[in-house]
Amino acid sequence: MKGLILSGGKGTRLYPLTYTRAKQLIPVANKPVLVRVIEAIRDAGVEEIGVVVGQTAPEIREALGDGSRWQVKLTYIPQDSPDGLAHAVKIARPFLGDAPFVMFLGDNVIQGGISNLIRDFAGSDWNSQIVLKEVPNPAAYGVAVLRPDGSIERLIEKPPVPPSNLALVGIYMFDHHIFDAVHAIKPSARGELEITDAIQWLIEHGYRVYPHVHQGWWIDTGKATDMLDANSHVLEEITPTIAPDASIDNSQVDARVTLQSGAKVINSVIRGPTIIGVNTVIENSYVGPFTSIYSGVRVQNCEIERCIILENSEIIDIDLLLRDSIIGRDASLRRDSARPRGLKLNLGDHSKIWI
Repeated sequence: MKGLILSGGKGTRLYPLTYTRAKQLIPVANKPVLVRVIEAIRDAGVEEIGVVVGQTAPEIREALGDGSRWQVKLTYIPQDSPDGLAHAVKIARPFLGDAPFVMFLGDNVIQGGISNLIRDFAGSDWNSQIVLKEVPNPAAYGVAVLRPDGSIERLIEKPPVPPSNLALVGIYMFDHHIFDAVHAIKPSARGELEITDAIQWLIEHGYRVYPHVHQGWWIDTGKATDMLDANSHVLEEITPTIAPDASIDNSQVDARVTLQSGAKVINSVIRGPTIIGVNTVIENSYVGPFTSIYSGVRVQNCEIERCIILENSEIIDIDLLLRDSIIGRDASLRRDSARPRGLKLNLGDHSKIWI
């Protein structure tokens, strides 16, 4: 069995962060989402993984290399234009051959991994298995209608009146018959080859397509609020550790806090679940629950809660509680004591600020 990760999207809903970074490389609990996907596939026993890449290919290649750090072998599959998920399957045929495979969207975070999914599919005579999740707003997703025997009868993309609350979450299992489907379908109204159309083709041509209804949490990290939610979920699940070379000086650090190598906490209060990254310094500050602070960050004389702070940033002398925020790489947030006092901002396109 092989794996296929789709990692070609631009991440426009995460601007301005994704102007300079592939959305799949933004970290959740100090680990890039794409790495979490690779680990989920590896933990299910799949070691050969194709990664479909687009405009951000150089950055993704640099970050992942050949995959050996995660005990997998990565093959990069260029997709020159965003022509749809089914198109990504189509161009991946030389890598996939006739092997069954799991396809995973590279910006999804899911509780519990996919080992059970792969085991169920491998032990069945199904041609496809689709992960579904009950959601409160099915009109925002592709949804599935099931037959009485539990198989999938049809898929509908973002229906105005949803016939069910079972949404497709972006994880799929296929055998080689999917290639007949992706060659048979036509582009949709938006000009893309839709994976829902390909799966519907399988259904209409008598192939066995069954669901796996996921019972845990699942988040598509397409928006900033989704990233913060995913970060909170993952922080609750990780086992807290304090690296041997991390230091705590005159501070309160509770049992749910992870301190990575070289992290320093000085005259501060840290309440978990929280992770403090490599060589990050927290001084005279409060860091509250559900916060991830990446490597090389300096936080001084501040209060922070439920935030994601990316690498090499600094947050210094801020009077107000910084909460529910994502701060990008190499950012600087400081108080200016010069008069007249006021706000001084350098904001990129599509930035948002609440005061």
